[in-house]
Amino acid sequence: MISCKKIGAMQGRLSELVDGKIQAFPWKNWKDEFKIAANCGIELIEWTLDAENLNINPLMTEDGRASVLNLMEKHSISVPSLTGDCFMQSPFWKYSKENSRKLKIDFLNICSACNKIGIEYIVVPLVDNGSIETIEQENTIIEFLNSYTEMFGDLNLKIVFESDYPPKKLKKFIDNFSPDNFGINYDIGNSAALGFNPREEFLNYGSRILNVHVKDRVLNGTTVALGMGDADFPLVFSLLKNESYYGNYILQTARADDGDHEGAIIKYHAMVEDWLSPN
Repeated sequence: MISCKKIGAMQGRLSELVDGKIQAFPWKNWKDEFKIAANCGIELIEWTLDAENLNINPLMTEDGRASVLNLMEKHSISVPSLTGDCFMQSPFWKYSKENSRKLKIDFLNICSACNKIGIEYIVVPLVDNGSIETIEQENTIIEFLNSYTEMFGDLNLKIVFESDYPPKKLKKFIDNFSPDNFGINYDIGNSAALGFNPREEFLNYGSRILNVHVKDRVLNGTTVALGMGDADFPLVFSLLKNESYYGNYILQTARADDGDHEGAIIKYHAMVEDWLSPN
């Protein structure tokens, strides 16, 4: 059985919604979330980073990182990964040359900041506003990131893509990158919403999965409580086991309708433990 220490929560899932958004950096509550997570039996938090106020996010300042490291030690919480919503909100592959240059510098600065607090995986969402729409955009991503492969290695970082590409197309895309420094973030709910066949997905790129987001969605629809959508969790967890996946499972789950976000995370944590059970 996979250790429960491999099950974590997306930052913000233990706080009230920010401006009605299902996911956003919890400015008012980010420090409290470490204590709340520990009380919920959660030992992993995946950091979230928005484009708005990027440079004053605690991750991006020396004092902020010192606070993060202190909270990690105090509450025995690790932060192994980051979801770069900022890349989706302001995708460098979709901007003019000058604006793209600034966003690329931001990307590299984020990589440096992640290394300083021990983050190993940076999730780059190629979905929604970050979805790749042209071959030119795809080539921009490939060329830029491949030019910094050595740096990613030096920083002990792996870039993991979350994509809306169908399985064969995603395999073709990820094959452009070294498995030493790049991989796939498998989002269970997104794949269900897109109607992808998990067996086909794993056949094409199962060995490249380095991080998993656990959520449920209805076909062509929104995020719902685990078990209430179209995700086939028993099948997906079986395929992950067959692939010898030993990475993390990040709860990027639906928000609680009754406002009991802690209770929801505790419930979802237990559900994932059951799916990971050998019985």
